[in-house]
Amino acid sequence: MSDLSNWTPRKRPGVSVLQGRFSKVVPFSREEHQEALWQALGGSEANELMTYFPNGPYERADQFGAWLGEMNDNGAYQTMIFCDAVNGEILGMASYMRIDQNNGVAEVGAVAHGPQMARSKIATEVHYLMAKHVFDDLGYRRYEWKLNNENMPSHKAAQRYGFTFEGVFRQHIVAKGKNRDTAWYAMIDQDWPVIKSAMQAWLSDENFDENDLQIKRLEDMRETIQTAK
Repeated sequence: MSDLSNWTPRKRPGVSVLQGRFSKVVPFSREEHQEALWQALGGSEANELMTYFPNGPYERADQFGAWLGEMNDNGAYQTMIFCDAVNGEILGMASYMRIDQNNGVAEVGAVAHGPQMARSKIATEVHYLMAKHVFDDLGYRRYEWKLNNENMPSHKAAQRYGFTFEGVFRQHIVAKGKNRDTAWYAMIDQDWPVIKSAMQAWLSDENFDENDLQIKRLEDMRETIQTAK
């Protein structure tokens, strides 16, 4: 977005249901989702998924829910719950964070995929739906993904989804009694058309064989689309 002469603040993301073919992304309700989300993330084993979160660990669902509820109540997070579109089963979560409505910037963070959605179409579609919401529905300019620089799986996920690496903030925060270097990734509105097209192509039936295995990688599809422009 280059012409900002008529720019106006954007609406807050994550207040509506985002419906996909394989998944549904819904706003977090502690009363409705706390226990099922805790179990979807593995119960006490959820702490392994949250190793690089600056908070925790937790022993019980109510402790986990109290933290997540507080972060949503104070506006720091707008947590979105990932559900199976067919049976409604809760599978994971991510949160819109550091929402800057005046400048049209938001971050996706506190990402935790339960084992049932790992390496699945749902794991890609939910992030497509969340990005599509901020760019297409709300007209945001920038969408960020930040992580503990030691978190290699999160680096790989950000790169796979199409976020661009922008650098490392050394000793950015103190997390669990240690210095944390924070890696910054982002996509901007000018990046989104290529990322969107690649995600749509990757999720299409034509990209999966009779064993439901991908034919082309998301990264390769993005490169092909970018080259053809």
